[in-house]
Amino acid sequence: MSKKLSLLFAVITVLFMSLTAISISYNVWFVLLFGLLSLFSSGAGFIVKARLRRKAEQANKQNGPSN
Repeated sequence: MSKKLSLLFAVITVLFMSLTAISISYNVWFVLLFGLLSLFSSGAGFIVKARLRRKAEQANKQNGPSN
């Protein structure tokens, strides 16, 4: 995963976590919403990372070993 893509997922997740903390004093539904969004954005980052790694491994297998 590129550094820019990693930074994007990290910033979005921290933003949702911050919104979760701020919304604690306002409404429980906002807490649940932003909490779930932070979990989904964090999980999406891991999914994207795994897919990109798997795609790179398959490309390496198709090219064969390089000496």
